[in-house]
Amino acid sequence: MSVPTGELKDRLTTALSIRNMKPIDLAEKTGIPKSAISQYMSGYAKPKQDRVYLISKALNINEPWLLGYNVPMERNETLNNKEIDVYKLDNVYPVSTQKIPLLGEIACGEPIYADEDRESYVIAGTDIRADFCLRCKGDSMINARIMDGYIVFIRKNDHVENGEIAAVQIEDEATTDYEATLKRVYYYPDKGLLILRPENPKYKDFVFSEAEINKVHILGKAIAFQSDID
Repeated sequence: MSVPTGELKDRLTTALSIRNMKPIDLAEKTGIPKSAISQYMSGYAKPKQDRVYLISKALNINEPWLLGYNVPMERNETLNNKEIDVYKLDNVYPVSTQKIPLLGEIACGEPIYADEDRESYVIAGTDIRADFCLRCKGDSMINARIMDGYIVFIRKNDHVENGEIAAVQIEDEATTDYEATLKRVYYYPDKGLLILRPENPKYKDFVFSEAEINKVHILGKAIAFQSDID
């Protein structure tokens, strides 16, 4: 698992310099008080998730890069313009309207065994129409803005459209257990090919062909995520 390699305060200072902007300019574009931006730049405080999004959008930079991860600085506009349901960072959700079952962990990296602990729940707004949620482990989906420790909400379905992010189970023949992972799904039935693609260039695709495809089961589509990052 990778961890942030740089500090937000240094990344923010660098981005402002590259974009030829002053803190007051950033404050005007984001609506964030200049005093708060000064605290972020000094390292005295860190922005919450919604402000990370506003700052990254105003500076046209990649959010994981701003948070210190070793990814490209430039914002991926193709990805951002393709926004499927999983990207809901610019909304504020109620925190006490429904309980969604939390079913263990799901890998954002190599698949891991995900046990079902139905005693745990996550509070979310009623606009999150999910059947269950999973806690992410790893960094393979950081370019989709899904970080280690995030909660991802899943709507049950046994198929998704190509390019959508899904929770997927992979059968382990040695143990007959199912390992779970979160990836973009690409299925080409005419070629007998299924690809599970990460959102981090350091990870390779998982490729299944012919009979191997039967080992893979889609649990459902990722529709939103939630983070406790300050």
